[in-house]
Amino acid sequence: MSSSAAAQPPNGAPPLAHAPTHAELFLAFLRITISGFGGTLPWTRRMFVEEKKWMTAEEFNDVYALCQFLPGPNIVNLTAVFGSRMRGWTGAVAAWTGFLVFPFFLMIAAGVLYAQYSDVAALQRVLGGLAAAAAGLLIATVIKMAAPLFLKLGPAPLVALATAGAIGLMRWPLVAVLAVLAPVSIMLAWWWGRR
Repeated sequence: MSSSAAAQPPNGAPPLAHAPTHAELFLAFLRITISGFGGTLPWTRRMFVEEKKWMTAEEFNDVYALCQFLPGPNIVNLTAVFGSRMRGWTGAVAAWTGFLVFPFFLMIAAGVLYAQYSDVAALQRVLGGLAAAAAGLLIATVIKMAAPLFLKLGPAPLVALATAGAIGLMRWPLVAVLAVLAPVSIMLAWWWGRR
């Protein structure tokens, strides 16, 4: 993929003023992982949509939705999809490497320390506090990602609420809910777009 083609977002969105280089992809994802305590999704969205403006809020939601259905960790999938979109397969490798190098070594060190000190009460309290902060970050990101869906007319808000209710409240199996609601959502979006 050429850099000029890589700088053209889909869906008629305006072209990027500057498609990130391989080094910029690597450093951006390295920065996300260094900043991303509590989960990297909030930091990724913030960088791509709010800071660098590499994607619109709707584009981010669309790409993230695709990555939800691919096997593997969603945000790692997003890393590869975004890097590939910007610079082809070498961009995917640059983004993926930047995203995974630091956490790989950090988790090895954390695993060694946790194995030795997991029974220390102070560490358990620290981990409890980190879990609360991580949950807050996730809730804030969900609100930001849901805003474009709920500002549009159409079936998207209803499908989002039905999915959340079926999985979160009714505790129905994730695979069964997605097997039913994903095709329904696609048909409704197709039907709504043709109106």
